[in-house]
Amino acid sequence: MRSNPTGRQLRFGAELRKLREHAGLTATETGRILGVQQNQISNMEAGRVGVSPDRVRALAGHYGCTDQALIAALCEMTADRNRGWWEEYREILPGPLLDLAEVEHHAQHLRTAVTVHIPGLFQTVEHAREVFRQDVPALPPPDVEHRVSFRIKRQAVLYREQPVPQQVVIHEAALRMQFGGTVVARKQLEHLLALSELPHISLHVIAFSAGSFAGSGQSIYYSHGPVRQLDTINLDQSHGPVFLDTDPQLEKYRVLLNRMESIALGREESRTFIHTIALSL
Repeated sequence: MRSNPTGRQLRFGAELRKLREHAGLTATETGRILGVQQNQISNMEAGRVGVSPDRVRALAGHYGCTDQALIAALCEMTADRNRGWWEEYREILPGPLLDLAEVEHHAQHLRTAVTVHIPGLFQTVEHAREVFRQDVPALPPPDVEHRVSFRIKRQAVLYREQPVPQQVVIHEAALRMQFGGTVVARKQLEHLLALSELPHISLHVIAFSAGSFAGSGQSIYYSHGPVRQLDTINLDQSHGPVFLDTDPQLEKYRVLLNRMESIALGREESRTFIHTIALSL
């Protein structure tokens, strides 16, 4: 029994529950079909116990699920028992931060749209340190450094052998926020320019001149899973990441991202725009 399931384990269990409920079966009825106690079904759906790929396929069959891509993706989720690097922070940082690193690690594609800050995966060490120094209540210096090191380690998804493709939209307001002063701000913009040259990163800027737009008050982080049903949204809140994954929520934020991307400058225009701001500092 797991006393503290990870976000990925909880999501896996939630998807099993969705399949069961769609089939119109109770946990007790499912347990009877499989010859196990109802609490074993409940524990599987709560992410508290592991499930073999064979059992996933058996459950899918009993639930009448014919979506082979979804079944394969769920089997892959339960077959992956490796502990990620983020587990070394388990007793140091809040669980949702670790869940975010886990989501990023397994993502097929990432889409981000921010209005007043630079996305965490694109921050320099100095910028990130200044961000965490502004937390309320104030963090002790060692906690600030733990969060900075964790944020920088998350950025490995940008540089690994098979990096995660990124579609990023940043509003001009975020580019002009001088966290840590002009020197830190200039280095941050130069870092963005370097990242924008990578083939798997598509960075776009929304200029002030674009005016109002849907989603302007939010920071949206959309992770594409192996199938659409396993996509995840992260909304960055002052108290930590908030994860959403229902079908209506996924559809809503796909629409918002599409609209924000549609009014952003092109890649080359965006690079020129960022370069101009950097030169003005």
